[in-house]
Amino acid sequence: MSFFENFKIALDSIRANKLRSLLTMLGIIIGISSVITIVSLGQGGQSTITGEFEKIGSTSVSIRVDVQKANKSDYITMEDIDQIRDKISSVKYITPTLQKQGVITSDKESKRAYITGGNEELQYVRNLEIVYGRFFSEREHIEGKSVIVVDEIAARKLFGYEDVVGKTIKVGPKNSPKQALIIGVIKSEMEMFGGDDENIPAMVMVPVTLVQELYGSDNLIDSILISATSKELSETAGNSVLNMLESRHNNKGRDIYKAEALMKQLEQINKVIGIFTAFIGAVAAISLMVGGIGVMNIMLVSVTERTREIGIRKAIGATTGTILLQFLTESVIISVVGGIIGMLLGVIGANIIGSFANIVPEVSWVVVASTILFSSAVGIFFGIYPAKKAAQMDPIDALRYE
Repeated sequence: MSFFENFKIALDSIRANKLRSLLTMLGIIIGISSVITIVSLGQGGQSTITGEFEKIGSTSVSIRVDVQKANKSDYITMEDIDQIRDKISSVKYITPTLQKQGVITSDKESKRAYITGGNEELQYVRNLEIVYGRFFSEREHIEGKSVIVVDEIAARKLFGYEDVVGKTIKVGPKNSPKQALIIGVIKSEMEMFGGDDENIPAMVMVPVTLVQELYGSDNLIDSILISATSKELSETAGNSVLNMLESRHNNKGRDIYKAEALMKQLEQINKVIGIFTAFIGAVAAISLMVGGIGVMNIMLVSVTERTREIGIRKAIGATTGTILLQFLTESVIISVVGGIIGMLLGVIGANIIGSFANIVPEVSWVVVASTILFSSAVGIFFGIYPAKKAAQMDPIDALRYE
């Protein structure tokens, strides 16, 4: 008997038991769709985060003071920043940074906020996208003017719309905020993480001198952000800044300052996401094994139901190999069809979930092909035992079976 005849007989058997065949496929469908959905969203999430980090700046390096080791004299000064800007050619932009948690309040609304203080170059180091208005100037930074740049989330929450340039709000610690003039609105950096406006804290930027006024002059500068002239020079620029700070503060050998490129943080985040995606994908793949056991169980039932058919076919000359191939073909068809349905549902599911999470899923056709091949392997592996049982039946015993 040819392969095509076996294939036709297998299809006829599946059609004759549609519901049973569909229930048999269910484990395969769930397993395949789960794996594809999870892996696609994981890869899409990695690409989204990578893109956002590159927007922030693939050339950016953060230099922080180890506050556990530092004395007051070790903290970074404005004179340090001026010297770094003037003497290190690989540094394109530099800004001090002071980050605090606080609130922003309009006449009617209040919202939790991350308040970042910097100078006029913070806009370029963080690669901020100005939607309305402008960023604060060098003079406003030096004089500690009460000006503020808010993100779209803060604007929508406080005023109900985004172009809020010229409005005034209160900003600072909850118990003693200060009134400030909104001079610009930036695109939110936090929307990449999904969620709604209620759950995402607002991001606001003010002159670092204003942060020191709001939170007390003893809030010394414990970090700076630099942007190197090129991605290749980011490590060199970071090391040069470390050496200059240690020289100016006479604290070499104490490891007071730590430099870290933002892209290094990205590598760590991607590694964590990769491990998490692989783990969840492996858990989802367990349902494939459950589905395979379901295939084996149904095929064993099918062998029992068709015992007389097997006996007749063997009595008229069907070989052991022919019977084996017939039942093996049936189990593979069930697994492959289940795999294809699972693939389609997985792609659809990934796109639906991605639309809610603001992630564009990346459907890897390598993963798709691998899952289809794996489902075929499941059909073969779990179909061998029932097929062998059918093939090894004694035709006389099979004909006597009631």
